[in-house]
Amino acid sequence: MERSVPHGRGRCTEVQGVSSERLDRADPQSLADFIKANTKLLAPPLVPEIVLYLAAESLPIWQKTEDQLGEMNVPPPYWAFAWAGGQAVARYLLDTPEICRGLPVLDLGSGSGISAIAAAKAGAARVLAADIDALALAAIGLNGKANDVQIDVTGADLLAQPGAREGVVIVGDLFYERNLADRVLRFIDSAKSEGCVVFVGDPQRSYFPRDRFEKLIEYQVPVTRELEDAEIKRTAVWRA
Repeated sequence: MERSVPHGRGRCTEVQGVSSERLDRADPQSLADFIKANTKLLAPPLVPEIVLYLAAESLPIWQKTEDQLGEMNVPPPYWAFAWAGGQAVARYLLDTPEICRGLPVLDLGSGSGISAIAAAKAGAARVLAADIDALALAAIGLNGKANDVQIDVTGADLLAQPGAREGVVIVGDLFYERNLADRVLRFIDSAKSEGCVVFVGDPQRSYFPRDRFEKLIEYQVPVTRELEDAEIKRTAVWRA
């Protein structure tokens, strides 16, 4: 099962009641309250040094997000899970902190912020976590505070802009759709041309271009079986 559609999403037949609560994307407190009410503070298996607000299952929180937003077809709650690629990059950064110590770091498609948090813990000069999902940005803020690190966030679509111009770029689990993969590759190429070092965490999803990257290290990452095709996902960190 690829990241784009969490397992079981299309097979729910239960009719959900309409909640009187409402979730407001423009209200940071509303987003924070929703995250805290629907997740637990847990340590991902491969990176026990970090704690995140994580959901036990994808379907209930996804449906509740739609319910409280009063919308249908909202994006899946990627931010509520520690994906294999993000865990792998975070582990690598914590184990080899010299690669980002004292440097600016951009975490592209940050999700829960796990890689951004690891970069901050490893001594990055500053960390920018980018995600276009307002709930992800709120989760990153909460997760940063839970780990006592400072992380800046942006909701801008950085893939529509030239790549980063300095430091380290982190890309985790972004090769699950063709169009997205193409945009990510263009961003990576632009960032590299500006002198950035790019690290990619990915279990070789559908549109991962293995021939474009150098494998640095491989991990056996415990993951949520509901979201993936195995309980242990063989995942590597690659250098672009």
